[in-house]
Amino acid sequence: MFDIGDNISYPMHGAGTILSIEEKEVLGEIREYYCLLLPYSKMDVMIPVDNCKKIGVRRIIDKDDIEKVYEILNEESSDMSDNWNRRYRENNEKLKTGDIFIVAGVVRDLVRNDRIKKLSTGEKKLLNNAKQILESEIILAGGNSLEETDKLVEEAI
Repeated sequence: MFDIGDNISYPMHGAGTILSIEEKEVLGEIREYYCLLLPYSKMDVMIPVDNCKKIGVRRIIDKDDIEKVYEILNEESSDMSDNWNRRYRENNEKLKTGDIFIVAGVVRDLVRNDRIKKLSTGEKKLLNNAKQILESEIILAGGNSLEETDKLVEEAI
């Protein structure tokens, strides 16, 4: 499915580069794993190769799609529930899809909500996670630094 050196997106964690593909024994079962470096969080993770499709691992967007992300960030906000608990669950489900364009909408809506009325602690964490997921993919796809990407995202919203 993927090769060493490929940049992929791991839902709920962000984008990273496959450093190696290794066989490991876990709970008595030998499986193949992608060893992934997530540069944004400076974390190494291992993803079972045979679970990638099920959990939504995909190739990152290409450079041409970055503009579409910025367009989504600039669009009108979506209607969101007034109940913070429901809003949190709905946004968390959107992040689980792993779709970068849906993640961009979550970031946009939460940032704008925070500007109007401060977010709850849980929603702030969700926003930070969503921004990390979004920016990590933009950084790998576009080659910009974290600072440049963060500035461009903020300006687009």
